[in-house]
Amino acid sequence: MSQSKVAVVLGVGPGLGSAVAHRFAREGFAVGLMARNSQQLSQIQSEIEQSGAKALSVTVDASDPASVKAAFEEVSSQLGAPEVFVYNAGAFQRAGILELTPEQFESCWKVNCFGAFLAVQQVLPAMVERRRGTILLTGATAAVRGSAKFAALAVGKFGLRALAQSLAREFCPQGIHVAHIIIDGMINTPRVRAMASDAEEDTLLAPEAIAQTYWQLYQQDATAWTLELDLRPAVEKF
Repeated sequence: MSQSKVAVVLGVGPGLGSAVAHRFAREGFAVGLMARNSQQLSQIQSEIEQSGAKALSVTVDASDPASVKAAFEEVSSQLGAPEVFVYNAGAFQRAGILELTPEQFESCWKVNCFGAFLAVQQVLPAMVERRRGTILLTGATAAVRGSAKFAALAVGKFGLRALAQSLAREFCPQGIHVAHIIIDGMINTPRVRAMASDAEEDTLLAPEAIAQTYWQLYQQDATAWTLELDLRPAVEKF
């Protein structure tokens, strides 16, 4: 088993998840990559390994307790217990309250909130035992404002924010740093650029810049921990 510190990112795609994984890998971390898309995971793992770092890809359904448990057991057996855990999974269904099906609403809530609960239950025991660890939860504007036709996203993100607060109040005294990051704007990903091809670069959040903030949160001294911060482009209205 590797003696490197381990960082796990659940919700690894070509945007923020990949950037966070690369950022911790550059600092010598072995990185556990978790998502549903195995092909995407394999590509990011290959990129990290080509840079000289160690990575492990694990497919997971964040909404399924058995799948989440099995995924973390694999990471622990192959890499070791995570020092850092980043929950970056998200699901979005834009629709009015009368248009949403119960299945759509439940599915979004499970990915945006329930999956984080399942995952932190897996990483916390070892962190508590070591009396150190960092848990970073990716939020959104919807965590603080439920807009029309955004209920399926907002309810889960509100819940994720509440989970972060409860986690912090219970586990910060035990040496575990919990932070909730509100991403207020669109992240510059291939999917977003395809949807908004006329968007200027400075109106989108750069994944690498967000990842740098995640790294800085990990490095914070315990006498000055951040629980919540928001990130947005300089030109974003708020």
